[in-house]
Amino acid sequence: MTQGEHALPAERGRFITLEGGEGTGKTSNLLALTRRLQERGIEHVVTREPGGTPLAEDIRALLLQHHEEKMCELTELLLIFAARAQHLNRVIQPALEAGKWVVSDRFTDATYAYQGGGRGLNQHTIASLEALVQGDLRPDLTVILDLSPPVGLERARKRASLDRFEQEKLEFFDRVRASYRQRAVAEPGRCVLIDASRTLEEVQSDVLHALERFL
Repeated sequence: MTQGEHALPAERGRFITLEGGEGTGKTSNLLALTRRLQERGIEHVVTREPGGTPLAEDIRALLLQHHEEKMCELTELLLIFAARAQHLNRVIQPALEAGKWVVSDRFTDATYAYQGGGRGLNQHTIASLEALVQGDLRPDLTVILDLSPPVGLERARKRASLDRFEQEKLEFFDRVRASYRQRAVAEPGRCVLIDASRTLEEVQSDVLHALERFL
């Protein structure tokens, strides 16, 4: 670079999130999605919520483990946004600013679904925290895997021991699913709703099709 020239800022990366209830196959579909980005030569970072940094992972463990003392709904919500603030500051925003794409297993749509729909917390309270922590940052593409809760929970039970959320009653997960579906309808330009009750190959085909349309 000659004197007087300045490096051009990197083009902002894209932010993709994968959402869904228990047992919807997010992990397998996330792998398929990131493989396609790799094939396209797109530099990307794969992360998850809650978590994504050492400190945020500690908060994740606190959220998922069982406690003798019942965690109140507002405590849960604030912990989730505390982890998200750390995640954004240390991982997501730096990657996007460097021109890398970010693929996250869950983000704020999960908060609206689980804490808003499932727990019944006020949507305006969640929106206020979203604005405080994220500013105007929102995912560019959100893939929502949709599955009947009884089927998803049966898959989750076969996978591993159930965490604090997975032991909620079926009605909780019905509300979570309804909230996810409402968000897909409300934001069709960003959200793609995919039927996750089919074979993994069929679901992955739709996930990759959604990515290709976005690309």
